[in-house]
Amino acid sequence: MSEQSYAPGSHPDLPPPAGQRGAIKWIRENLFSSPTNIVLTLLSIFLVWKIVPPMLDWLVFDSVVDANHRNECREQGTGACWAVIRERFTQLIYGFYPTEHRWRVNLAFVLMLAALLPLLWDKMPGRKTLLWFSAAFPVVGFFLLWGGTVGEIAATIIWIAIFALTFRFFSFAGIGILLAALFVIGALAYFGLPIGINIASWFSDAAVLEPVESAKFGGFMLTVLIGFTGITLSLPLGILLALGRSSNLLIVKAICVGFIEFIRGVPLITLLFIASTLLNYFLPPGTNFDLLLRVMIMVTIFSAAYIAEVVRGGLAALPKGQFEAADATGLTYWESMRLIVLPQALKISIPGIVNTFIGLYKDTTLVLIIGLLDPLGLTQPILADSKWQSLSTELYVFIALFFFISCFAMSRYSLYLERKLDTSHRN
Repeated sequence: MSEQSYAPGSHPDLPPPAGQRGAIKWIRENLFSSPTNIVLTLLSIFLVWKIVPPMLDWLVFDSVVDANHRNECREQGTGACWAVIRERFTQLIYGFYPTEHRWRVNLAFVLMLAALLPLLWDKMPGRKTLLWFSAAFPVVGFFLLWGGTVGEIAATIIWIAIFALTFRFFSFAGIGILLAALFVIGALAYFGLPIGINIASWFSDAAVLEPVESAKFGGFMLTVLIGFTGITLSLPLGILLALGRSSNLLIVKAICVGFIEFIRGVPLITLLFIASTLLNYFLPPGTNFDLLLRVMIMVTIFSAAYIAEVVRGGLAALPKGQFEAADATGLTYWESMRLIVLPQALKISIPGIVNTFIGLYKDTTLVLIIGLLDPLGLTQPILADSKWQSLSTELYVFIALFFFISCFAMSRYSLYLERKLDTSHRN
């Protein structure tokens, strides 16, 4: 049969050969492109064949979920005894938070996701309005978890309103004056002098939500609480420290440099010990400064010091022409930073910032050393129960899986943000 003839220039496009497209092409280019790749591919296949099937047998196929104690697990299968996770799941999630108030933890978690959504997704409908809720969530979450009275909630709302109005009408100078006034008020209260300001006393002290002690916080709830607080507060504080370290104002620069170098030169565990023990010696007698709040403050300033160096690296990577262009347009210092310099510096710093956040999130397990029962801390009382002794592997695997999912989600969002902000391939 003769081939069909076509007029010059009218021959149809034919698909590439089977070996030059699809999965076959990908396999040839990525797995068998050279003798070295062939050896590594075959070695990897052998290791997967030796490791994965036994792992799946232990994790899934031979595991036991329904059992009352470890002996029943051993009788029913040779794999993992996930019955300990099923039995102590609520304890691993909530710690010792009262059962009748756990709805508050669930609501706070849902509201946290709702508050993060407009921050992480810039195309969300009604984003500008929802950002107000994101700004208010820390206060809402605090009172949901700890509880409070009408007076405390009203006082907090009034102070937030004062800060917002001061920022709106007086900018950074007004905020500095307000912070200085609050410092004076705090100093007077420290030395026991009457200050005559107690906004909470103007309202009823009736409890809106029953108070819950921080000692009852634990499990994954405690990890998420410390991690979320440290991440959200350390980023703006780190940016301010980076700007202060890059400032031409000698006193501001010296304070920021001293703070950053001191915090970065001290291990986090040392700061946690300071928060749990030494800090009480510097407080007035009879002062009850909640341990968990002290820990969150220390974690925040520790992370902020590292964030400051990451952001400073982003500022140093910008061409000097960007700063000169901002000055040439007649913008003030804060306008040029907000509109021109910081957006570019933060885009460069995204990998380092997210890496610091992931490290901070994993470092929350160090609170076990000072007596706070995070998931790792809860493994000890669980294993002390004779019903579940010697099942530490299952507990640690479950906790590791939780941290892997959380950290992997943060890393994937970082990659998404980098691709979204990448302008190198745009016209």
